Amino acid sequence: MSRPRALVWFRTDLRLSDNPALSAAARAHEVVPVFIYSPEEEGDAAPGAASRFWLHASLAKLTAALASRGLRLILRAGPALAALERLVAETGAQAVFWNRRYEPEIVARDTRVKDALTRRGLTAESHNGALLFEPWEVQTSAGKPYAVFSPFWRACLAKGVPPLPAPAPSFLSGPETWPQSLPLDAFGLQPTPDWASPFLRMFEPGEDGAHARLQRFLQGGLGHYAEGRDRPDLEGVSRLSPHLHFGELSPRAAFHAARQAGEAGAVAAPNAVKFTSELGWREFAHHLLFHFPATVHEPLNPAFTRFPWAEDERALGAWQKGKTGYPLVDAGMRELWQTGFMHNRVRMVVASFLVKHLLLPWQRGAAWFWDTLLDADLANNTLGWQWVAGCGADAAPFFRIFNPVMQADKFDPRGAYIRRFVPELAKLPDKWLARPWQAEPHVLRSAGVTLGTSYPHPLVDHAFARERALAAFAELKSSAPSPARP
Repeated sequence: MSRPRALVWFRTDLRLSDNPALSAAARAHEVVPVFIYSPEEEGDAAPGAASRFWLHASLAKLTAALASRGLRLILRAGPALAALERLVAETGAQAVFWNRRYEPEIVARDTRVKDALTRRGLTAESHNGALLFEPWEVQTSAGKPYAVFSPFWRACLAKGVPPLPAPAPSFLSGPETWPQSLPLDAFGLQPTPDWASPFLRMFEPGEDGAHARLQRFLQGGLGHYAEGRDRPDLEGVSRLSPHLHFGELSPRAAFHAARQAGEAGAVAAPNAVKFTSELGWREFAHHLLFHFPATVHEPLNPAFTRFPWAEDERALGAWQKGKTGYPLVDAGMRELWQTGFMHNRVRMVVASFLVKHLLLPWQRGAAWFWDTLLDADLANNTLGWQWVAGCGADAAPFFRIFNPVMQADKFDPRGAYIRRFVPELAKLPDKWLARPWQAEPHVLRSAGVTLGTSYPHPLVDHAFARERALAAFAELKSSAPSPARP
């Protein structure tokens, strides 16, 4: 007796293991996997250029993984509801399963899809394949969402350890006759000309690449993560963020792998705890986006709508190109351009430089990161930029202004990171590498550095920029409306 048929709608869950929607469908159905490319429906969550490159590679890997299990990945273009309805008609499917996403436009779209499918008499099930806890499960005693990380994460952990990751379904069956699929190239995800293939020297998209990266991290960076995560010159971070964003690795798999390594004594417990708390920050970002969807464009702290941001396209361009004259900032921006990735400590430094040294709006930086980061994630991007700008949840105070020279001295003490990405300064002595404008002329000459020619002068003086930023913040506070009289 043949089994009923179900569509499994893949989105940012491009894996077979620990995939709740796939597992639920496979229990009692023949499975027709489908991916629908509909960026016009995703609004702010539509993938940027670097993310599209990763998506192409990841879909190719998922196609191969499903083929090894006797299934085909059917590729269609949106709108999503129309594509699903056509596939239901073509396959005779009685159910559609998918894993939830939490971006505002997609939540609204998915609600419409579920309602329409249900009205047609179909089973329409969504599952949690992206988070450790659902946003509506973690609230304050007053029933409100948390806006500070530490109590948020304590509340999460008080709910108990997240479930263990589930293996891929042991049995998957599909129909004898498959519907037609678009070729992957029809989506136009790969850049022309090809500027992104060098990214593959560092990353391997796909579920296998995600688990290989996790294992390398468990055997290396996790052992000194609490301190090493701040060192861009060392391999101290996991680099799992693109895999987590595209769902090639579930957060439960990463959480339990680190936790078990700590419990087994393979790494010191504080390192495992620190890493799992960073997964908590990812969780925090997605919960905030769900509860405060306007924060994609608007500050969570409404007072910052009055902040006196500057408009300076020349300065923005210099920042984007890594030509600010501050070597650590420039190294970070060039790492982003050359690899599609940027070390997290350096992300904070370059973001602080944009919003506080240059007084440019955080939204401009968020837009650049969105288009250039392989791991561009709407929730993480929004939280990170608002945190640095001082206007978001649990934000750094605005008066916390990163000094890019001191940050380089502390976190790139031998200059390996700067020398890698700003090679025109490579021959400078360590003492001057983060501050070439302070070096004597003969030191610059012997290193082959000509300020203003081979490397730019600083775009702005740090002391001046700091005072200007503090004055702007003081202006914001002084313009705050007076409280109403009783």
